[in-house]
Amino acid sequence: MKTLAINKRASFDYTLLDKYEAGLVLFGHEVKSVKTGHLSLKGSFVTVHNGELMLTNAFIPPYKYAGELPHYDPTRPRTLLLKKSEIRSLIGKVRVNGLTLVPLSVYTKKRLLKLAFAVGKGKKDFDKRADIGKKDAKRRIDRALKNI
Repeated sequence: MKTLAINKRASFDYTLLDKYEAGLVLFGHEVKSVKTGHLSLKGSFVTVHNGELMLTNAFIPPYKYAGELPHYDPTRPRTLLLKKSEIRSLIGKVRVNGLTLVPLSVYTKKRLLKLAFAVGKGKKDFDKRADIGKKDAKRRIDRALKNI
């Protein structure tokens, strides 16, 4: 399993509840581009369209050696592959106030590309400050224990 892209802001901006794994529907040149490390999940999110989950706003530039690709949109929505029962349960969770689907990372599993995403609840500024305070306190405690 090789991680190709990580959304570093996900755990900072959201409280992550349940994690899921889904396959991605991509063009061949997009797969090659992603496997060479050219993918950005910054600002991306998972949406629901006609009973399907879509990865929206993820940036995959065209593959360098693919030749000319007219009308290619690097931020087009990409379909996620999940079981119908999982999709139905996720749609139900998203309808609850304040919950959203946040992409976490893209990685390879054998020869397939997978997207890890989570159901998240948006954090307020005071939540973020509290998390930073907890991390600082833990860091200070660890330093003090190391010096003893």
